[in-house]
Amino acid sequence: MTKVLVVDDDFMVAKLHSRYVSATEGFTVVGVAHSGAEALRAAERLRPDLVLLDVYLPDMDGIRVLRELRAAEACDPDRVSADALFITAARDAAVVRSALRAGALHYLIKPFNQAALQEQLRHVASLRSRLDRLDEARQEDVDQIFGTRPPGSRELPKGLAPHTAELVERILRDHPGDLSASECAEAGSLSRVSARRYLEYFAETGRAEVTLRYGGTGRPERRYRRVG
Repeated sequence: MTKVLVVDDDFMVAKLHSRYVSATEGFTVVGVAHSGAEALRAAERLRPDLVLLDVYLPDMDGIRVLRELRAAEACDPDRVSADALFITAARDAAVVRSALRAGALHYLIKPFNQAALQEQLRHVASLRSRLDRLDEARQEDVDQIFGTRPPGSRELPKGLAPHTAELVERILRDHPGDLSASECAEAGSLSRVSARRYLEYFAETGRAEVTLRYGGTGRPERRYRRVG
């Protein structure tokens, strides 16, 4: 389970976000804080894996909280660094830039719905899982963790065409939930074999995740969902 600390000065908003987190598989809320100082004390005591952090707090802004959290982690070699996801109404580009430079994984602007937050949480879980599995990173792994390269810079394996890869990636992006190779093939007027090759490529490079759907008899169906 990914342990989450929710930080927001509004008690009702913090309660709402906590409910969203608790409804997401693999996540649990271990604490709630309503000020910067309270957040730092809670992080020291609870050692969360992820902090949902507002910018506007009564005693200090969330950027400073994250910087102080990073400084405290640096002073304790046994302390595992917590990831941070900003959830805030602050829209100023300078604030977004500061959050990025302070080490935030992402920045979600209020108001948003439950699905938007849960999507970001699943993205965080995917990144953490990928890093935990790595001993040595490939360039594709680094691209996925830090963001993709500029268009056209990623080389496709032999036999895969860029325009078809773009088509399949667009189908993945636009499809609600997960989909099978057959559903992808139908949506893109492709053969099932071709659709599956591209979907498997996206899974291998971290741009899609695979789940298995078990039915009656026979092999389970492979389902694909876009990551990020």
